[in-house]
Amino acid sequence: MTPQSSNLVHALSFDIEDWFHIVEVKAVENPDLWPDLHAKSSLVERYTDLILEICARHNTRATFFILGWVAERHPAMVARIAAAGHEIGTHSYWHRKVYELTPQTFREDMQRSIDVIEAASGTRIAGFRAPSFSITAGTEWAFDVIADLGLLYDASLFPAKRGHGGYACPQGPHHHAAPSGRRIPELPMSIAPVGYGPLKKRMCFSGGGYMRLLPLSLIEQGIAAEAAESRPTVIYLHPRDFAPDCPKVSMPPHRYFKCYVGTSTTARKLDALLERHRFDTCRTVLENHFGTLAPLIEEHAA
Repeated sequence: MTPQSSNLVHALSFDIEDWFHIVEVKAVENPDLWPDLHAKSSLVERYTDLILEICARHNTRATFFILGWVAERHPAMVARIAAAGHEIGTHSYWHRKVYELTPQTFREDMQRSIDVIEAASGTRIAGFRAPSFSITAGTEWAFDVIADLGLLYDASLFPAKRGHGGYACPQGPHHHAAPSGRRIPELPMSIAPVGYGPLKKRMCFSGGGYMRLLPLSLIEQGIAAEAAESRPTVIYLHPRDFAPDCPKVSMPPHRYFKCYVGTSTTARKLDALLERHRFDTCRTVLENHFGTLAPLIEEHAA
């Protein structure tokens, strides 16, 4: 751990969805199939409990951005997450990409997720992360919907090109201006130069397939690079990232590799990072930068 990193509190987050919520995979993209897949092969509760065990082992809090569809079927799991002192956020209800929705459809999906998750957790939701980081140029109206719903911050921007998102924005915590002019606290995903010699490139290093694929030394290199700029690193993982026994379905070779590589290494890497660095919730990291977060309108009704 570098001296710069030791002075920072990094953000630990998990997107709580099941293995069949992978986007743009024909074998599982029809929601009509999900109830049967859930009954036969759900892994979300088993591996969320593993995540809770790892966090408890290191006395570390995290933000759990939960899919409404999952919260509706696993209310006891949502209650356990809240009882352990973690922050609860929303990951939408249906796991649809924001750039494929209208503002009204997005609003309805978000309100449904908030209602379900708050009922299960008994807590107010403050933060949102879009499925697949799918707030892109042209969908800035989503920030006004987020503010209208009384949420306090967003964690959906991915400041580099990627398959299902990507948005040119400042790195690290900042305020993002919605079309209405309201300024919403934003905690984007971490991007840093990682690698050696001519193979060194600016990339994500601390989440999903990137974290499963990269050796711990390169993840640490990314954390050090961000810390040198006084920026906290944001980790994001899903329950399926910890699941070597995750069911496998047909998909293009590059997606197959990215979806399933390194699942047996995730728990070990996360254990090591929580041992070496300080982590807390996304809200705490933002409040360390901006002070107490306040709603841009009155909070959503109880």
